[in-house]
Amino acid sequence: MNDRVKNLNNLDKPVNGPVIYWMSRDQRASDNWALLYSISLAKENNVGCLVIFCLIPEFLGAGSRQYRFMLDGLQETEESLRKKKIPFIILSGNPIQEIPSFLNSVTAGTLVTDFDPLKIKRKWKDEISHLISIPFFEVDTHNIVPIWTASSKQEYGAYTIRPKIKKLLPDYLVEFPELDYQPKTVESEIINDWNKLYSFIPHSADSETPISFKSGEKEARKVLDKFIHTKLEHYNDKRNDPTANAVSGLSPYLHFGQISAQKVALEVKKAGMDSDTIDGFLEELIVRRELADNFCYYNPDYDNFNGLHTWAKQTLDDHRKDRREYIYSLEEFEQGITHDRLWNAAQNEMVVTGKMHGYMRMYWAKKILEWSESPEKAYEIAIYLNDKYELDGRDPNGYTGIAWSIGGLHDRPWREREIFGKIRYMNFNGAKRKFDVEKYITLYP
Repeated sequence: MNDRVKNLNNLDKPVNGPVIYWMSRDQRASDNWALLYSISLAKENNVGCLVIFCLIPEFLGAGSRQYRFMLDGLQETEESLRKKKIPFIILSGNPIQEIPSFLNSVTAGTLVTDFDPLKIKRKWKDEISHLISIPFFEVDTHNIVPIWTASSKQEYGAYTIRPKIKKLLPDYLVEFPELDYQPKTVESEIINDWNKLYSFIPHSADSETPISFKSGEKEARKVLDKFIHTKLEHYNDKRNDPTANAVSGLSPYLHFGQISAQKVALEVKKAGMDSDTIDGFLEELIVRRELADNFCYYNPDYDNFNGLHTWAKQTLDDHRKDRREYIYSLEEFEQGITHDRLWNAAQNEMVVTGKMHGYMRMYWAKKILEWSESPEKAYEIAIYLNDKYELDGRDPNGYTGIAWSIGGLHDRPWREREIFGKIRYMNFNGAKRKFDVEKYITLYP
């Protein structure tokens, strides 16, 4: 457990007062190392433990669908924690003001939070660490191998991080202990007013658009069980076919931390499938996913052109003035009215369902590069649309996927061509060779 824990303010002497777990990225009561660590500290110091979440009115372009999905899941989390006699309180406002104020109000003794590589979260934690005088710990409960243990630097690609993770995996891919009942109660006058909390949801154009995902830990487990029993055996053969419905559908739940990747991996390994099938899925769940966290943790420019490898920036610069047959505005991209019916269908899938198939995400982002006035503009448009419409937007996987598609991150130079330079190219005919393009287009007209 201690390998998962990082001290954020160099204070480690326990202070007499309850342990506060600031839940943020990992929004679940079960299979949560940060919560387990908080409970262990509370027991060790014979104090209570309380969980808080800080709701802010605006976060990296998230819209009503993301806020509603999150709040629906947090209501279930509150219920699960209550059964364990652990109070759960939602604060609202700027964490830098709200969290220190709350800690003072309950005379807290220790603050614990979960790991997140995004810049805005790290900024909050850094500022809070300077405002409080109690120990502040961060626990990586999102990655199976803790981010700082897997590697001490930005990895060049999957082939460099894979052996490091595989070497450490037997030590970390273990079953979770049971969450014990709360040893002591913590008094607080705050009661969650869910009607008021839902009023914080920002109004956006997608507010009336139903999405195809229910929220919460229970639903996440149902989706996992369905995947294991009906889709896993076909995963390797059909995962790149957007019409086959062979992928897990877990990404929104993993993004909001409503299910643990570690728990998913353990259940998949128990499925009794052949090793090639299981390894194919675990490559995506563990290696590729933790590579994305590695990129965002060690590269502060993960969300812009400056974060790309030197060779990629050079080749895109060399082709900056190449003639573009089509250039679309943000509004045209957002409305899905390009000349390419396949691209439009992908955009429509994302707008309507809140999720786009992984193969189409690559095609979608690469065409934004091809039809934008510059790589920087393409980056800006792709991130804006991804974060606005995808349930799992604002995530290391999204930033890394866009960097791979537009800027060759974790890839190699390919044959040089106009606009793309040496960045890997994708086109309509290539998609036709992989799956029934017309069928996909009819699904999202």
